[in-house]
Amino acid sequence: MSRFLIALALLAPIPAMAAAPGGVPELPPYQMRAAQPAGDRLQPGRDPKAVFEHSCGYCHLAGGMGTNLLTKQMMMMKRPPSDGLLANRRDLTADYVKAVVRGGKGAMPAQTRVDLTDAELNAVAAYLAQKPGPKGGKK
Repeated sequence: MSRFLIALALLAPIPAMAAAPGGVPELPPYQMRAAQPAGDRLQPGRDPKAVFEHSCGYCHLAGGMGTNLLTKQMMMMKRPPSDGLLANRRDLTADYVKAVVRGGKGAMPAQTRVDLTDAELNAVAAYLAQKPGPKGGKK
């Protein structure tokens, strides 16, 4: 009898995995890749936030593996969990972002110029580094 109940429980739909109206479950937000921003990938001038969301967001937006790992590290360093999101960080420099993207760090693999062109990397690095520092001044 208990085997039957376990089998029945396994076959019951899980609310989080409930099918969308079309019958296919919706992906969690962190698995949704933003659209590629318009423009030439090799030329500067594309929207840096959109480039970040498209090229880096899969891991570095809310719920992504990179955000989860960084949040754990931030909390271990007694920093706010919100610092796990790269867009919230105030201590990143453009040179540091470029070095980590091209060289990789920890669980993050190095990103080639095919993954992220130099123009895209420059835009993303400037976007992440433009926030004022903790006391309101630039880093």
